[in-house]
Amino acid sequence: MVKKVKLRVSGRLLRKKTRRTGFKMAKRCRFTSEEVPASAIDFKNVMFLKNFLTERGKILPARISGNCSKYQRLVANEIKKARTMALMPYLARRD
Repeated sequence: MVKKVKLRVSGRLLRKKTRRTGFKMAKRCRFTSEEVPASAIDFKNVMFLKNFLTERGKILPARISGNCSKYQRLVANEIKKARTMALMPYLARRD
């Protein structure tokens, strides 16, 4: 009979592994999960579009906002339209 030896994993290695992979929930697109209708993506709805900007005024990437690629493109295009129509700033104000 072959005896199996169980390897011990150090606490440091375990912490490093959990930091790398994390125990976060998978992000889901809020538009495909039917929480928010796709008609809400409109350049005139500035308060809604501000949720997809950083405090510096940059568009949040899909990996952070959780949007799928289809709706990320729609949101980005609507933000760009709102900027063109002067409803949203291109840059955040510096005080």
